[in-house]
Formats: sequence, C-alpha cells, structure tokens
Amino acid sequence: MSVNAELRAFYESRQKQIPADIRAVMRRAAREQEESGQAGRALNAGAKAPSFALPSATGRTVALDGLLARGPVVLTFYRGAWCPYCNIALRSLQRHHDDITARGARLVAVSPQVPDESLSLAEKHGLGFDVLSDLGCDVARRYGLAFDLPDDLAAVYDGLGIDLLRSNAGHARTLPLPATYVIDRGGAIRWAFVTTDYTARAEPADILAALDALG
Repeated sequence: MSVNAELRAFYESRQKQIPADIRAVMRRAAREQEESGQAGRALNAGAKAPSFALPSATGRTVALDGLLARGPVVLTFYRGAWCPYCNIALRSLQRHHDDITARGARLVAVSPQVPDESLSLAEKHGLGFDVLSDLGCDVARRYGLAFDLPDDLAAVYDGLGIDLLRSNAGHARTLPLPATYVIDRGGAIRWAFVTTDYTARAEPADILAALDALG
C-alpha cells in the first residue's frame, strides 16, 4: 500500500469519529490554506536549499552543510508527534530508510517541537534517521513553509488536548506545511513535494526515483 493510500484510509475512518462542527472548522481552514497559494510560493526544484544547524533528538547539532559533505540529503518537514498523519508518514520513511541510505543519501526530519518530544517520537517508532527541532519554524520559514493556525482551528486543537504551547516551546500557532526535498551535494533542490494538505505526503517511491535521477 502506498503511503497516501494509507493516509486516505486513516482520514476516512477518522472523519467518522470527529463531530460535525469540528470537521467544518478543519475543512474551512484547509480550504483557505489551499486557496492562499502558499504551496506554490514555497521553495521548489531549482532553488538553493537554505542552510541550517538544528538540535537533534539526542542533543547533537546537525548541520545541512555537514550532511551534504557526505552525500545528497532527503529533508522532510512534519507538524509534530501529535499529528497521526505525520506518524504514518515517518513510519513509511523508516521502512524505506535502507533504500535511501543505499543510494548514498541521508534522511532528516524537521518539526517545530522540542527535542524531548522528538526523542519520544524517534524511540516510539524506532526511527533510524535524525529528527531535528526547528523551534519557531525559523528554518521552515526560510523554505516558505511556515504558517500560523487560524484562531478557530487553534481552539479546536486545544479542545482535542493537543498542547502545542508545550510541545513547541511557546510557539503554539506556527507550523510547517508538509514538505519533502531531495537536495544534491551542491546544495541545490533537485526534487520537491510541498502541499497544504496535511493528509498527503511524498511517496517514498518518488523520493527514491528522485535520488536515482541524481546519477
């Protein structure tokens, strides 16, 4: 099963459990974000990847330049461990991690949550790749991915017990769009997947094809 088929199946089952008024808020926010055109303005193939140095779940500082010195990089942005769609996507990437490294590439995942939250996520799913903390979405902003939740959707998340204020170290309203980039050793983005739809993610097969195309 493709990751997006898995995500769609989860979405359809989840919708049956969410009250109609909450579904209405989520759908309106999703529609407005899509209509904003932000995904089209984010960095895409052909752009230079902004450099960064971020703390990992284990306390190390991981720099993009250091990763690129050893090979291409697959960089994926996700919302946080609280997001079930992110968890499905990260587990799918873990299943393909060996295929990525076999192509000489490094996989890193970035979210706005604090390192402790990232560590819990990595341990829970047995992730073999670095999970980095981008507090305040400063790096996501340089890639054109950062956005602020609207008030009514933020209230819905609060009501569902999603404590973004805690997990994001006070930057509760700012999240990244789901995105995945394949970056060559020269720092150029060679392939990109960016969407405003948090229920959709890059297919691992497409990521592997993009790595193969690097030659």
